[in-house]
Amino acid sequence: MNDFDPLKTHERFDYRAIHESDGYRWPNGAGLAVYLGFNLEHFAFGEGLGAALGPLSPQPDVLNFSWREYGNRVGAWRCIELFDALDLPAGTLINTSLYDHCPALVEACAARGDELIAHGHTNAQRQSDLDEAGERALLAHCRARMLERSGAAPSGWLSPWISESHRTPDLLAETGYRYTLNWCHDDRPVRMNTRHGPLWSIPYPQELNDLPMIMARHMDMRDFADMIIDQFDEMLEQTQRARTPQALVMGIALHPYIVGQPYRLRHLRRALTHIAAARKDIWLTTPGAIARHADAAVPVPAQAA
Repeated sequence: MNDFDPLKTHERFDYRAIHESDGYRWPNGAGLAVYLGFNLEHFAFGEGLGAALGPLSPQPDVLNFSWREYGNRVGAWRCIELFDALDLPAGTLINTSLYDHCPALVEACAARGDELIAHGHTNAQRQSDLDEAGERALLAHCRARMLERSGAAPSGWLSPWISESHRTPDLLAETGYRYTLNWCHDDRPVRMNTRHGPLWSIPYPQELNDLPMIMARHMDMRDFADMIIDQFDEMLEQTQRARTPQALVMGIALHPYIVGQPYRLRHLRRALTHIAAARKDIWLTTPGAIARHADAAVPVPAQAA
């Protein structure tokens, strides 16, 4: 290969600028779809990976384990109360190990009509560390377990730690998933190519995400709430001033062990109240509903079907 040949690419989708219209909008003519990505996660005790909220200690790392567990015992329930008060749907991303650890939490989300999205078995393991057979088994396990316990197989997937192998999109399509949240390369749904037909990529945020912003970049929750409001106001204006139909997606990624802390929850309430007040101008929805709407609005090219 010549040093100046085109660079290696994923070949999953072509480049497309944001101003090129898809020719459709969301239900009721809305230009902006907004969803909550509510991450419910479980970590093995004394082994494996775990989000480091405080200084790392030798295993068993009781400090970080218990900090994360606060989210399942307290923070998640406070967030659910907030979502109920504002009449907000959620796309709830679950590790299937939660069915063993705290099934009542998953049941509460299902009972309020949230979309349950597969997020691996545990966040103590990266998906990219698996071989092809192991990765396929993980994807199949999550669909089967969620169907058995919650009555519906998930249509969407977010990898633990957003870790992919080169074959992940192919395996997702082959095991029955309709969309992935792993990619953050656009503000619109993008249809990806796989060896088993198309797979939607629904935008999932790495900026509007409490874990990297608050924990990694040390942003104060007041500023994170302002960030949510500013992102919302700007994206809504973008859709309203566009000359061609715009159908943008704004996701908000939330982890209850972070935003479920009371002093942070107060600022989250301020931000979500601002969004809820504009519900007549937007589509408050879930990633699965976004994928279904895009499926109906954008015909699959014959060669990709």
